[in-house]
Amino acid sequence: MSSHATVAKALSSRPIDSVSAGEQLITHMGDVMETLLVLIEQETELVRAGRLSDVARLEPSKAELARLYMADCALVKAHSAFLALKLPAMVDTLRRRHDTFQALLQINLTVLATAHAVSEGIIRGVAGELARSTAPKTYGMSGRTNAPRVGQVQPVALSRTS
Repeated sequence: MSSHATVAKALSSRPIDSVSAGEQLITHMGDVMETLLVLIEQETELVRAGRLSDVARLEPSKAELARLYMADCALVKAHSAFLALKLPAMVDTLRRRHDTFQALLQINLTVLATAHAVSEGIIRGVAGELARSTAPKTYGMSGRTNAPRVGQVQPVALSRTS
């Protein structure tokens, strides 16, 4: 179990009813956000460089950090009144860090959406070329080529293991 997960388990097992517990929660959430941010920036650079197989290796760590982040968000939300009252400066700092985190996350999502759109376009192009190459080379009564019937077009399959 990672150190982040150990702290998260300890935080979730008791209520946040003291200043030290609140400080620990906010510090933990900040640490998780920073670690996740480093991983997301790595992912963004790998996708931009076209190294998608390396991106897949980051997935288990990213999933675990995202889970911890969501758990911390839920705890902060559940104890927001107490934290805002007892630790306003830390909450404000966390809010600013969170805004920066969201902006960088948006950049990452844009890069991922672009990569997805490009790869989908490539697959559609390949599928279209395959359909055209297997289409019958005959003409109908109107003088136009006959379009392939739906059952004649072969589906395109990709292997993610290579």
